Order: sequence, then C-alpha cells, then structure tokens
Amino acid sequence: MNQRLTPGTAALLTIPPLLWAANAVVGRLLQGLVPPVTLNFLRWMLAAALLLPLAAWVLRPASPLWPHARRFAMLGLLGVGCYNALQYLALKTSTPLNVTLVAGSSPVFMLAIGAVFFGHRPAARHYVGALLSVAGVLVVLSRGDWEVLRQVRLVPGDLYMLLATAAWAWYSWLLTRPDDPPAIRADWAAFLLAQIAFGLGWSGLFAAGEWALGAAPIRWGWPVAAALAFVAVGPAILAYRCWGLGVQRVGPSLAGFFSNLTPLFAALMSAAFLGEWPRPYHALGFLLIVGGIVASSRR
Repeated sequence: MNQRLTPGTAALLTIPPLLWAANAVVGRLLQGLVPPVTLNFLRWMLAAALLLPLAAWVLRPASPLWPHARRFAMLGLLGVGCYNALQYLALKTSTPLNVTLVAGSSPVFMLAIGAVFFGHRPAARHYVGALLSVAGVLVVLSRGDWEVLRQVRLVPGDLYMLLATAAWAWYSWLLTRPDDPPAIRADWAAFLLAQIAFGLGWSGLFAAGEWALGAAPIRWGWPVAAALAFVAVGPAILAYRCWGLGVQRVGPSLAGFFSNLTPLFAALMSAAFLGEWPRPYHALGFLLIVGGIVASSRR
C-alpha cells in the first residue's frame, strides 16, 4: 500500500468512477420500475451468482472466512448493504449529476475518517489536492457560473448521498487492514464474494423493510433485465475489483481523489442522453480534478 501512483494504477482507479457514473444514470432511468433498495439487493444477488463458479470455496464450512466473519460483515454492511442502496434511494429525489457531485465530498471524508479513526496524518499536499478537486466539482455544478451555486437547494436525496459517501470512505479504509486470511486476499473473486455473502444479508433485510413499508411492484421487462445485468457486472464486480486493488496500492487518501471524476463522467453521460455537447466548464472541472490528483500524489 502507499506505492507511488503509476499510469497503470491511475487507469485502474479511473475505471470505477466511469462505471459509477453510468450506474447513477441507469439507477435514475430505473426509477418507477424497481424499488431502489430492492434494486441494490437484486444487483448483488446477480453478482454473487456470477462469482460463485469462481470462488465458491470461500463459503464452505472449512473456509478461513468464518473466523473473520465480523470484519467481512462490516465490509458487507458498508460496501454492499449501504452504499448503493443509499445511492439508488437518493436518485428518487435527485439527479445523477447532483448525486455524483455530492459524492465529490469523498476526499474530505477519506481524510477525516483516516485521521480520526485510523491514525493517518494527511500531508499538506492532500489538503491542496482536496481543495483543487472540490473546486473542480463546484465548477461542474455551477456550469462555470458561480452565481448558480447560490441557487442550489439540497433535497433529501443529497442527504442520503452524504451518508453513502461516509459509508464508502469507511469501507475504503477497512480495505487497507492487512489482517485478512492470505488465501482470501490473494483471490480477488473470493475476497469480493466473501463481502457479498454478508452484504446480501444486510441488503435483503433492508429490501424486506422497503416492501413492508409498501414498495411498488417491480415492472419486469427487457430494460430492467439489461440494466440489472449491467449494474451487476460493471459497477459491482468490475468497479469493486479495480477500486479494491487501487486502494491496496496507493491507499484511500489518494484513491479518494479519483472518485471526484464521477460527477464529470455523469455530466457527460447526462448531456449525451439529452443530445448536448460538453461545455468548456466541463474541461475546466476536469483539469482541476486531475490537478487535485496530481498534487496529492506528489512526494
């Protein structure tokens, strides 16, 4: 962990924001078709089914997973049960761009949680990087006009997304602890399936609560099936694999800055669906976000 940022690791950490931005757009499109918390449960059910042929051994009674059940239950709660459920819930009252912009506070949560709970002392470059990165998010949010920021009104979805971002920051720091069984840590599919196994318990419990409160029925069809396949393979399996590997290489503090690429990708995707071309403020926001990454990664 905490190796120097290489082009390969930078590319690895760029894949999750791209997929998470697409996840936010798809989640918004599915509003009214699948209840949000249930959507989270279904995506992880499908992801687990895809991983079982690769790593079913990790769930056997003799697996080294069970002595570490408490740790994996916490990883499952934060990364599987809470984060995406809160994000899909946020999309009921907020837009994909707003949701991903609120998630732009991720570097701040990463630095704060690392300092308070994990004994991490941020360097000055981390603070500089955080300022540049958040400034890039604000440029995209304001569309290059700072007066727009005065008119921004938070909605309940933004609060859900703040909670989701805090959960993700805590999850990312837990990934850095080296006390996992070596056999599980060395097998990426087993490591992810171990988290999903516990996360399905949490997400299933939350989905049951959603239905008990009167969730609308699922409107099954090819759009829902295709969307579920995408969010299970891309934003779930592929993004989590890339993120976990990137965090292990450079640590959560630096990796957190890459998450600020998500609102930029979300803005571009949302614009593409509306038939609009990127604007100059998108480029400025991108440069500031990348500047934050570069500043925070310098030694």
